[in-house]
Amino acid sequence: MAEKVIMSGNEAIARGAYEAGVGFASAYPGTPSTEILENLSKYKSVHSQWANNEKVAVEMAAGAQIGGLRTLSAMKHVGLNVAADPMMTVAYEGVNGGMVIITADDPGMHSSQNEQDNRQYAQLGKLILIEPSDAQECKDYLKIAYELSERFDLVVLFRVTTRVCHSKSIVTLEEPVPTKVNKYEKNLDKYAMLPQNAIRRHVIVEESLKAVEEYANDCVLNRVEYNADKKVGIITSGISYQHAREVFGDTVSYLKLGLTNPMPSKLISEFCESVETVHVIEEGEPFIEKAVKILGYKCTGKDKITIQGELNAEIVRAALTDIPENEGYETHAKAVDRPPVLCAGCPHRGFFYAFTKFRDKLVPMGDIGCYALGVQTPFYAMDTGLCMGGGHSMTIGMAKALAAQGDTRKPIGFLGDSTFFHSGLTSMIDAIHCQANVIEVVLDNSITGMTGHQQNAGTEVSLMGEPVPKIDVVSMVMATGIDPDNVTVVDPQNLEEMEAALKKAIENDGTQVIITRSPCALIKSVIKARGSRKCVIDADKCKGCKACMKIACPSLAFKDKKAYIADPANCTGCGLCMQMCKFDAIEKVGE
Repeated sequence: MAEKVIMSGNEAIARGAYEAGVGFASAYPGTPSTEILENLSKYKSVHSQWANNEKVAVEMAAGAQIGGLRTLSAMKHVGLNVAADPMMTVAYEGVNGGMVIITADDPGMHSSQNEQDNRQYAQLGKLILIEPSDAQECKDYLKIAYELSERFDLVVLFRVTTRVCHSKSIVTLEEPVPTKVNKYEKNLDKYAMLPQNAIRRHVIVEESLKAVEEYANDCVLNRVEYNADKKVGIITSGISYQHAREVFGDTVSYLKLGLTNPMPSKLISEFCESVETVHVIEEGEPFIEKAVKILGYKCTGKDKITIQGELNAEIVRAALTDIPENEGYETHAKAVDRPPVLCAGCPHRGFFYAFTKFRDKLVPMGDIGCYALGVQTPFYAMDTGLCMGGGHSMTIGMAKALAAQGDTRKPIGFLGDSTFFHSGLTSMIDAIHCQANVIEVVLDNSITGMTGHQQNAGTEVSLMGEPVPKIDVVSMVMATGIDPDNVTVVDPQNLEEMEAALKKAIENDGTQVIITRSPCALIKSVIKARGSRKCVIDADKCKGCKACMKIACPSLAFKDKKAYIADPANCTGCGLCMQMCKFDAIEKVGE
């Protein structure tokens, strides 16, 4: 009997790649996609590695599949923007080994700066688009994706969403096929996209997509579920199918689409002809709705269901039925509001506190990472946050704008070490090259922190657990040719040094670079080395001045006019609070 296990969608995708005989996988971590590669790395028949950014991930995978391996590249939705350049062209080249690109979209922006609907990339880029709705389909559909990629010589975009990625359900496991390796043969007409070759390949791609549409009209990925009442028909895909089933059950008929580019026009038409009323239920943009209307059929869609946020059964119920909302039950208990904060012992806290001393002299420009929490009280250390790498490059333009207004404040951009490797280095190069009067900060905490401690180019171990050379941030900065006097390396948890570094950078003209170096407090080796170290507060010495509270450490609290360590188990003994206290009321113990 086949083994059945409970898996999340991300775990099931990894399992599907393993069962499909994938030989190479690459990704850049980002919620909700991160766990795909983390789980895939456990299958040693698949070489899995983190890339410095999503563009590089797709390019590595493209090289592997042209060489003959089945490949996978995974990223969150905004990462596909970074990867779009190679993706658009590898779609013209086609495949030697099957190629699947995973886009994990984030409706509702649980951990993202926008909620773009990446289904539209499939039409733009000429890719097959597949959308699973649960963990079992994640595994099964991914295996089919490789068959279609090789059968039609096209790249597949495999679109999942936060709810599919993280929800768990029962998955039936199957035996993997051997790792597939197709012989590599030089083919300039197919793989060298000079204009004359691309023109010919575009024709071939369009012909292939027409063949896929014929397939889409009668395939296991797209299915009709007719029930007793054919008055109402629902066309849906992905997690929206689950929401629709929860609301309507078997009282309506369904057209569940798993292959949505190219759209199965014949199948959609047959379904619309067989029912009286058509509802299109989908998260995000009216992707399916437009296809239905182009075919000449009336349907409800975004006129009833919001284009914003993440759908759930209650939203669908309220939009399309007169059924009252589930009443549930009342409780007087209320969860305490807990906004996300920098962890106890976070090395970024020292940088942000030092920033507050110079706030009137600086315009802070942040980036995408856990350090974005510096935007909150009490630091207010981030005026802008756009995209990865933007924390450095935006300062260049801001400096020009401030100078034009006679504003003497200096732009300061900050990002982390992983973001520096992702896209911060190129931004810094531009700042140094054009002699921008800005401060560029790299907050080096020795890990990719926000997404869960993934390895990056600055770590000494790869995703597969193999030793690799560590790329030094300082050496890369110095390689730009910057004046060494304009570069300061500092421990951010030494407040005196951190403030001195900022003061120097403000007072000196030209591009100034500050590299803060202190590891994330949650790295396992750091926790082990720390042992039982923590801070304690002598209540008799505490004067209740609240100076220590200014660093906003979650381990600290104030009661009865005294500061105290409210969560000793969470305290890391970083010593920032000690440096704030003028009365020697705080000391470290356990060292």
